[in-house]
Amino acid sequence: MKKNNSLIKANETKDYLEIIFYGIVFTSIYNFFASIIRSLGNSTIPLIFLIISTIINIVLDLIFVVPLDMGIKGAAYATIIAQIVSAIGIGAYSFIKIPQVRLKPSDMFLEKRMMAKISNYSLLASVQQSIMNFGILMIQGLVNSFGVQVMAAFTAAVKIENFAYMPVQDFGNAFSTFVAQNMGAKENERIKRGLRSAVKVITIYCIIISCLVLIFANPLLRIFIDGNEVEILQIGVKYLFIVGPFYFLIGYLFMFYGLYRGIGRGDISILLTIISLGTRVLLAYSLSSIPSISLVGIWWAIPIGWGLADLIGFIFLISISKTKNNHQKLKSHH
Repeated sequence: MKKNNSLIKANETKDYLEIIFYGIVFTSIYNFFASIIRSLGNSTIPLIFLIISTIINIVLDLIFVVPLDMGIKGAAYATIIAQIVSAIGIGAYSFIKIPQVRLKPSDMFLEKRMMAKISNYSLLASVQQSIMNFGILMIQGLVNSFGVQVMAAFTAAVKIENFAYMPVQDFGNAFSTFVAQNMGAKENERIKRGLRSAVKVITIYCIIISCLVLIFANPLLRIFIDGNEVEILQIGVKYLFIVGPFYFLIGYLFMFYGLYRGIGRGDISILLTIISLGTRVLLAYSLSSIPSISLVGIWWAIPIGWGLADLIGFIFLISISKTKNNHQKLKSHH
């Protein structure tokens, strides 16, 4: 029986991945146009389409998985449809509102220097994203080993969590554009003011969203979990109560990602990702193996990983600031 169940799960996973892979092209289209719009100083439109996509995904999940009983395939189709809507929507907006994206035949030529620069930035971003997803998969695999109930609770809680800190993730992308524009204009003081403002905005938003998640943890989980599944709900609530108060840490981490990408130090951004996820994975596997800690160790590993990466990001910031100040002093002496 166990072998049959494992085979069924493996087939379901295969079906899910095959369907999801068809949506990669639409995710790429969305990211392409979102980056263009952000570079023009408008971070609101990409966020709006992202919110719309997320809402569509959640609604279709509820329709496909429960009433239509499509199972894991339903979740995959819901994700793809949401991706298609966001890609078409933001693409149409860009062609209508932004003349620069309406290319003419005379615009179609290869500029090697520009291609090399874009490829370099793309490679760094791809490596960072791959590391991030690999770490998340390792955590998911560990969680799955605790059984179906824990897996269901974790999946539901992470959906709520992703929706909760989605705005600060997009804020980090917008901050990257802001920093890059001001670096090009040599407006270092404006970057410093922007950084202070970013910390304030992230702190205020994360305090509010953390309070909301903690207050409404049970009702939010009931969106994805049947009210009769008391044990699953308890596990999910425990997760949100441990991780929820620390959303400001991942908010700062997204800010650091944006800052270091903006100043052309994508290598630091990758390092912070490795530190964050490496810590989470190592602590999760270590703490969960201790009987007295077990599952709670996985939950605590998440904010600890965020916090350590933030600390390293802050240390790099201080170091870079001191180096720049020393260079400026040397120039003024000469």
